[in-house]
Amino acid sequence: MTSAWPNLSELLMPSDAEAAIGWVGAPLGTGSVSEGRCDLAPEALRKVLRRIGRYDIDTGRELAAAIADRGDVALAGMTIEAATDPLRAAVAASVADHALTLLIGGNNAVTRPGLLGMADALGLPLERCGLVTLDAHFDMRGLEQGLSNGNPVRALREDGLPGSNVVQIGLAPFANSKAMHDDALSGGHLVLTARQVREQGISDAVDQALERLEGCDAILVDCDIDVIDRAQFPGAPGARPGGMRALDFFLAVRRLAARPQVRVIDLTEWDPPLDPTDLSALTAGRWLAEALAGFERRPASV
Repeated sequence: MTSAWPNLSELLMPSDAEAAIGWVGAPLGTGSVSEGRCDLAPEALRKVLRRIGRYDIDTGRELAAAIADRGDVALAGMTIEAATDPLRAAVAASVADHALTLLIGGNNAVTRPGLLGMADALGLPLERCGLVTLDAHFDMRGLEQGLSNGNPVRALREDGLPGSNVVQIGLAPFANSKAMHDDALSGGHLVLTARQVREQGISDAVDQALERLEGCDAILVDCDIDVIDRAQFPGAPGARPGGMRALDFFLAVRRLAARPQVRVIDLTEWDPPLDPTDLSALTAGRWLAEALAGFERRPASV
């Protein structure tokens, strides 16, 4: 029976439910460049879903795709290095069972085991995998001091992910180093800055991303939520003034989720205690609605 207020919480099902979409909670907070409580985000997102409706007035469609909530991976007290294998295994299991996996971080270090787990489940070499980052940062810090939320892209490149299979959208001024920018460009990344997104439009940026990765068999979309302008998402420690508009972020997520090659979408770097209002929580909830709306555009997705 449909409730008087159909909302996203109704789509969350037990872990063993038959569902096209899987949810993997990744409450990883250690190893962050800026200390915080990103580990609280998976549960905070579950709680806000009852406030996000299922009906899209612009399309006249009501979201219906079931999501099997596979629970949170037990990561308390783990370093990123120790957390990598259990996260990788959890994502691989979800990708094997579902057409789309939502990996709910946690800090941005979860992106690397997410992509590795996707490749494991599908039996793909990294050369056949693609990465799209919606992120204010390159995440190309060095690995000399170990893994952190500032170097998952660098670590994936070291793992064997070709730079030509990396698209980075929303890079912010005065938030990155020249060395990282040079490394990304020389490595073959497609780099689209926040200014380019504003001037050329988010649709053009997504078109370029999809064209670049059209030869990849599987794609992970990394939604580091600090790509959004800080005034529109204050609950991200790395967000900056002048970032991507929330509406552009939503459009990008919806369009990318509509591609069958996208097998994993992560949400990272939301630190709920940073925002005492409900703005960040509602924005994160809308992210999920947009991902579902895009997924339901796939042929026979529901």
